[in-house]
Amino acid sequence: MSGFFITGTDTGVGKTFVTAALILALQQRGLAVAPMKPLAAGTIDVNGVPINDDVALLCDLSDHHYPLHAVNPYCFREAIAPHIAAQNEKVDVDISVIQTAYLELATRADVVLVEGAGGFLVPMSASESMALIPAALHLPVILVVGMRLGCINHALLTVEAIRARGLALAGWVANTCGETMNAYAENLSTLKSLIPAPLIGEIAHITTADEFDAAAEAAEMLNIQPLIQPEEPS
Repeated sequence: MSGFFITGTDTGVGKTFVTAALILALQQRGLAVAPMKPLAAGTIDVNGVPINDDVALLCDLSDHHYPLHAVNPYCFREAIAPHIAAQNEKVDVDISVIQTAYLELATRADVVLVEGAGGFLVPMSASESMALIPAALHLPVILVVGMRLGCINHALLTVEAIRARGLALAGWVANTCGETMNAYAENLSTLKSLIPAPLIGEIAHITTADEFDAAAEAAEMLNIQPLIQPEEPS
């Protein structure tokens, strides 16, 4: 086990939240876990350094210090689609830079959790989408499904796009995103029957506003055993 790529059915379905929970769950198993967000848009000021708030959270949750240039190779100031932010800053996103950063982290950690931006096919540049990242890094994918109206279609389309690129789907997480969904159990049952990968977590509504406590609570709702010891294909 060297790493996973975390993607979602859409923007705002809790990719960072699930990545945070995965960091804690894997660390509880004694593993050194490096977070990575290759592209991030939108920054806050931390001790005079502009940093993406999601990146800051993931770094704070990690038990070890990893160099920021490797954790987040491309950080754009505007909180907009990454490829547009890159264009505005006249930056060409280079997959080889991301590969080099990933390899640096992989030499320091047992597991690297690579979080995408937006959904699976969100543009990374004028010619490539986020789907290039797991392909270039040879990573299995973890899909975060936002449990809301329309999630079945969004989930199945994303699964189809993942498999069409020859990528392995390691598992998926059902995240309520703090919403109440009509026919939740029926939708979850449908997804379980149609997604060809294990459900590794069903994250219920968490009321605490503290990000660290919320991530710890969510980590308790994950079953990471399929990630540590995946089933052999039949």
